[in-house]
Formats: sequence, C-alpha cells, structure tokens
Amino acid sequence: MNDLNTHQLTHWQLRTDDAGIAWATLDRAGESANTLSKAVLEELDRLLTHLDGQRPKALIIASGKSAGFVAGADIGEFTALASLEATKGFVALGWNVFERLAAVPYPTLALVRGHCLGGGLELAMACRYRVAVDEPGTKFALPEVMLGIFPGWGGMKRLPALVGPQVALDMMLTGRNVDAKKAKRLGLADECVAPRVMHNAARGLVLSGKPARCLPFMARLLNGPLKSVVANGARKQVAKKARPEHYPAPYAIIDFWQHHNGNALAAPEVMARITGNDTAKNLVRVFHLQERLKGFGKDGAFKAQRLHVVGAGVMGGDIAAVAALKGITVTLQDQELSRIAPAIARAKKLFQRRLKDKLLVRSAMDRLIPDPTGAGAAHADVVIEAIFENLDAKHALLKSQEARMKPEAVLATNTSSLKIEDLRTVLKQPERLVGIHFFNPVPMMPLVEVVEAGGTEGTAFRNACAFVKQIDKLPLPVKSAPGFLVNAVLAPYMLEAMRCVDEGIAPETVDAAMEAFGMPMGPIELADTVGLDIAMAAGKTLAAGAGGNVEPPRCLADKVAAGNLGKKSGRGFYDFSSGKPAKGTAGAIPAALAERLVAPLLAKTQQLVDDGIVADADLADAGVIFGTGFAPFTGGPLNYANQGAANQSATSIRSAARS
Repeated sequence: MNDLNTHQLTHWQLRTDDAGIAWATLDRAGESANTLSKAVLEELDRLLTHLDGQRPKALIIASGKSAGFVAGADIGEFTALASLEATKGFVALGWNVFERLAAVPYPTLALVRGHCLGGGLELAMACRYRVAVDEPGTKFALPEVMLGIFPGWGGMKRLPALVGPQVALDMMLTGRNVDAKKAKRLGLADECVAPRVMHNAARGLVLSGKPARCLPFMARLLNGPLKSVVANGARKQVAKKARPEHYPAPYAIIDFWQHHNGNALAAPEVMARITGNDTAKNLVRVFHLQERLKGFGKDGAFKAQRLHVVGAGVMGGDIAAVAALKGITVTLQDQELSRIAPAIARAKKLFQRRLKDKLLVRSAMDRLIPDPTGAGAAHADVVIEAIFENLDAKHALLKSQEARMKPEAVLATNTSSLKIEDLRTVLKQPERLVGIHFFNPVPMMPLVEVVEAGGTEGTAFRNACAFVKQIDKLPLPVKSAPGFLVNAVLAPYMLEAMRCVDEGIAPETVDAAMEAFGMPMGPIELADTVGLDIAMAAGKTLAAGAGGNVEPPRCLADKVAAGNLGKKSGRGFYDFSSGKPAKGTAGAIPAALAERLVAPLLAKTQQLVDDGIVADADLADAGVIFGTGFAPFTGGPLNYANQGAANQSATSIRSAARS
C-alpha cells in the first residue's frame, strides 16, 4: 500500500502496518501541542482522499505530541475571523471533514492520550471507536462555551448520541471535563487501558468488528421525540447562572441540539447571535489573560517539596490543605493541637470531594502534618505566615521563623492589608520576605497575589511565583501597597454599596443590581461573606494609606458595633442562621445604580495601574476577574470601560482615579 509522500503532508504522518491498518499521526509543525487549524483540517481531508483509493483495513488516529491528543481548534485563527461568513466557512470546513471521516467504509479509532478538548474531541467522536489511556492527563471536554462559542464540528450532534443528551448537555454547557475512567463509564470511550498496552488495544479494537455503542431506549427517546423536555430543563438550569444577554452561547448550544441536530450551519441566525456579540471576543481575551498568568512561575527550577504554614485558621488551614492536595508535604503550626484539628477535619472533606479514591485521600492526609511546635519550619522550602492582621504579632512570628529556616527557603506572608515594607523591618534579611496573598475560599479561588516590595530579592519573588503555579493557582505579580490590587478595588465598591443602603436602598436591591450587571454575588452579600469587621478595617487601612480619613458608612459601623459581623456571626446585613443569606424581595432597581456602584471599582483599578501597583491594564483586568469574579463577559473592568460599556467614558474614569 502506497502512503502519501512526506512532501504532501506538513502536519500529519501516515503509515500502514503489517496488518493493513493505516496510522495517521497528528504532529502539528512548529507547535508544542496539537490544535486544528485550517491547514491541519485540509490535510486531513487530503489524507482521507488518499485512503479512499487504498481501502485500508482500518484507520487509527493518534497524536505525535507528548503534550496530549488535540487541544482543540486554533483559537488564534478562529478569533481572527472578521465576519459571519468567514466564521461559517471555518465551521463548514471542520463539519464537512469530520462528517466525511464518520462515513468512511472502514473502521476508525482515535487513540487518546492526554488532553482531548473541543475540536479534538469532535475529531475523536467522528471515529467509530475511542481508546482512552488511563493517565491523569487524559481529559475529555467540549469547553467552547467557556470561550463564548459552540462546538460546531459535530460535537453537538455526536456527544448526545454517545452518552445521552443529559450528560452531553451538562458537559457542553459547563465545559466540564471527564477523565479516562469516567469516559469509559459514560460510553464516551470504548476502552480505558494502561499506556503499556495502548497500541495493542487500539489494534485489537479497531479490527474487532464490535458494533458502535447504542444508547439505552430511554436515552434514545430523550435524544429524539422527547428532546423538548431535556432542552427546557437545560434552559432553566442555565438561566440560574447565565443571562442570555451576557452569555448567549449556552442558549445557542441548546437551540442547535434541539432544533438542528447539532448542525450550526443549519441555523445561521443563531450563529449570528454569537458572532455579533462582544461576549466571545471578551471571553477569549479572558482565556489569554489566564494563560499569561499561568506563565508567571514557569521560569526556573524551583519546586517545593515541603511547606510550613503558621496559623491554622480558615486561611492558613486551607492553604495547607490545597498544597497537600497537590502533592506537597505540609506541616501546619498553631499554638496547640485543638486549634489545628478543625483545619485537618476541613482538609479531609476537601480531599474526599476532590480525590474520591480512599487511598488517594489517605495519602493526602498523610502529607498534612499537625506541627504545634513548629519543627517543620527548619525543613521547609516555603514558609507562609497566615495569622491575624496585627503588625506586632506578625513581627514576632516572622523574626522567629527566619531564625529557623533554610537560607534558600521562601519566607512569605499571607497578609491582606499590611505593607511588606512594614512587616520586614525586624528581619536580618528583609529582602527575602514576599507576600503570597490567597483569597477565601482558598480551594475555590484561582488567583494568588504575589507581592513584591522595593528591594525584594529577585530569586525569592520568582520562587514564590513558581510555588503558586505548582499548586495550580494563578500568580499575579503586584507591588506592595495597602490592599494590593484585589482588596484595594473591592473596598471602595463595597463601601459605595453600603452608602446606598444608608440612603434607603434595600440591600437586596443593591445586590440585585450588580447580579443583573453580571457579578456572581452582590456587594452587600460579599461584605457579609468576607466579614463586616474585616470590611471596616480594610476600609480604614486603605483610607489611611491614601492619606484620607473617610468615615465608614453608618449601616456598617452600626452592625459591627452590635456584633453582627456577617456570615461568621450568623447575622450581618442578612440572616445566615440557615447557612445561606435570607433575603427579602428586591425592589425596583433605580436607573444607573449598577453604574454608580461599579464606578469606584473602575476608578481604583485604573489608579493602581497608573501608580504601577500592577504592571499594566491587562494584568489588572486579569486580577480583578480571577480575584473578585468581575463579570467575565466584559473582559475585565478596564476593558469594559474602554469599550464604552460604562455610562461614563474611560477618560472620566481615569480622571476620577486621580482625584
């Protein structure tokens, strides 16, 4: 059998083995990971034309990259499309090539090792069989919705047919991934095998003659005559989390599946809703911002084997738990075991939720070691203090830790409001102290501010970024200043919300205005969640840092004086006795209330960029999105301002920032 000449293929390699099986290996030229560009898809089409004349016994598609199978479509190429017609052309190319692959007369198989995402999964599903290699990196997902777009190359058609519409819609509407074992259980993969047998397993399955998987009867009904039942339920679930005017993609995915059998080309008017909306452009921007944050900490060879955390409260205990979850041996120090015990119990619940497997949970628990005497500090690669916000107490602690630590270890503080310059005055080597500022709840919040003061030693700062990256968080470099970036922009936002309450606007109405704007939580509920005492202290600290003496809102001062500190005390602006805020009905939202509330946040963000606290507007947008949940569909606060979405212009915002 004659294979294609190598000069005809740039990104694919084709060979035929002794059993007559054609092996098509994707190894995209000049890239570390496989993505599906126009050129890659056109080459696959030529490859299939060649095989039409050869009639192999079977075709196996595999990856030539160690990084994984296929990471999806080429995002850069997709986002460069300038019109609806260009988008339709790109969708049509992938749809037609994968439809052709699905219709070939010989059996086909995708051998999936590593990530299989977006267009990569659509490629795999166009094959008759799929073998998943059982490794931690093997993940299947259709994450297009997270970029504000849709899986247009057959995913909306084939995934419901393989795993049933309810599971498929859940995956497509959330972007959630499944591992190799779960893919096998769901029917997305036909086999789940160890790496050492993957090639033999692929050969055996592709020549087995095994019929393609058929859905159970009820799932076939839900994927056919009863589609409307599933679609209506899915719309109700999406509506709880995403407004169609902000996030049109999930609604479009449901429409494509329900009315057009997953063929986006059959509904150009629905496709136009996506391409004519800023959401996709802004969510792709957020994706690139996230990738930029991931880049901090990649340089250098630093890798922490041991972490020592001082302070077993909610923050310190959860920092320790997350690090242990990621494979680091952690010693957790507090004054006595009784103070450490709640953190250990909370960590166990986290491990059980994330790891599932009892042996893995036990291993993680073994890595988390109570250490009331603080002996672990002498062996740690990173030491983090996470005690209460008191300068004298932190001085005493940092001084004692420095004396016990290895010279090359990272010494860090999790302070949320104190300046690094003030904290390091008691150290013999003040330049080694950095800030590693986590956000609550630590297991959920992706961002960590890595704080650098003037004169901070460069290696310590880089190693701190590397540690944050090591535990799968997003490191954001910031300069030392009151509140750094995230708390500094949140404080004026929450205080403005409370001033509205002082003026007689109900807390529920204030929160409803910002939830309609696109925030995951309103500012009053956020203040209750953070703690009203903390909100007042942060406001005073930030005001003092700015040279002001701003009186706290009356409603805030009254609640703190009465001991109603928010969720942690059971009552603040809302009653938390049930564990959730008991809210009354929101009244009519006054015109421009959202714009009023968000204006101080926008102004403060711009000021921090102008003052060099964060390096540039893109990093500021990234920090505020991943640190506060600022509506991702806007692309970030400064992007929102510059797009003219705010009622006041970007110029007036900058003016307000400097006033």
